[in-house]
Amino acid sequence: MRYKIMIQFILLAAGLMLLLNNCAPQIPRDVLLLSPEGLSQRQLQSRQFDTDEQTLLSASAALLQDLGFMIEESEPAYGLIFCSKHRDATRTEQVIGAVALGLLTGVVPPVDRDQWIRVSLVTQPIVVDAVVPSKCRTAVRVSFQRIVRNDRGLASRRESVVEPQMYREFFDKLAQSL
Repeated sequence: MRYKIMIQFILLAAGLMLLLNNCAPQIPRDVLLLSPEGLSQRQLQSRQFDTDEQTLLSASAALLQDLGFMIEESEPAYGLIFCSKHRDATRTEQVIGAVALGLLTGVVPPVDRDQWIRVSLVTQPIVVDAVVPSKCRTAVRVSFQRIVRNDRGLASRRESVVEPQMYREFFDKLAQSL
């Protein structure tokens, strides 16, 4: 009797696994391919410098602090720096529009209040010449994100900052500090 119940249980479990396996969403083949927009954004966010990784990390951390960012996490062994800064996001035209809509309809929509600008910086040493180890080159990639919260404490926008001028200025200042 036990034997018969165990076989039924195994068959039921196998049937359920087959059913659930067929219901799983199929992953598209091109999901890991870099799009042309992603490639241009990566080029915008990346530079190479003729220096060692530790010097580049120190200069980057100092520059980010000079720009008003607070370093939240730093892992020099892995070439990582994460930092952020808090800024006001109130826009006069948005407040005026909310007040006008509130007067007309009696419903006041939320308005943007503050924003967090987050930066992630990653370095990677590049082997230029294996014979001459004193010749150092390091790649750095930095990305800026913005999270805007409204007056109700909810995130109203999360976006990557893709302004070329901002990245050019950052890398120019980094090159000067090196």
